[in-house]
Amino acid sequence: MDAFIAYTGQITSFLPTVMTKLNAYFATATEIILGILIILGFKTRIVAISCGILLLIFALSMTVTLGIKSTFDYSVWIGSGASFLLATQRKFFFSLDEVLKKRNK
Repeated sequence: MDAFIAYTGQITSFLPTVMTKLNAYFATATEIILGILIILGFKTRIVAISCGILLLIFALSMTVTLGIKSTFDYSVWIGSGASFLLATQRKFFFSLDEVLKKRNK
């Protein structure tokens, strides 16, 4: 985790240093929670938008501090765009959302 905290400090160098550790733990927890929810398909549209925003913030931070090339090395823009694209779908087959919707009918 120490290496990740250092990396977080590098890409959020425009923020106060005190926030580095908090940002690292917040990002990790958010990524885990959103990842589990998107795999399960629970509140898919909201989670997809949240993933897109999180990845967009990450991409912008990387662009400002490390340059645009680093964002393409990790396909951050693609992930963000894919998340926003997923949020536009009308139905989410094979998701918990569909199971709950069918159960409530």
